[in-house]
Amino acid sequence: MDKVYVIYWTQSGNTQAMAEAVGKGITDAGKEAVVVPVGTVSVEDFKDAAGFALGCPAMGAEVLEESEMEPFVCEVEAIASGKTIGLFGSYGWGDGQWMRDWVDRMNGCGAKVLNGEGVICQEAPDEAALAECESLGKQLAAV
Repeated sequence: MDKVYVIYWTQSGNTQAMAEAVGKGITDAGKEAVVVPVGTVSVEDFKDAAGFALGCPAMGAEVLEESEMEPFVCEVEAIASGKTIGLFGSYGWGDGQWMRDWVDRMNGCGAKVLNGEGVICQEAPDEAALAECESLGKQLAAV
């Protein structure tokens, strides 16, 4: 499969910018990036893929967005075993606990999280964060 899905939820646009940078890395590596908001895709669309990316900002008390992303991640857990997953997102407060919890959750259902951690940034992604996202995309394209 030459398509690599990048599924994200965003409120302010910060996580969308990160998703687009992941997509750029995938494209630069020669694969087709499918960068889509979480409400427009089904797990069925990428269940046979070896790898994909998920992005979500920290919400509330450092949790995933609860109305769209959390139910979607619950569905992903059923197909995640043996997959390589890139995780990313932005936050405005806290210390990144939501991402550590998300990494543990994906590892717990048998997935391999790229680099052993997600790419995070505080507020809007700067050039360094966008470069990390592009690198994440390139790594996913190689899976």
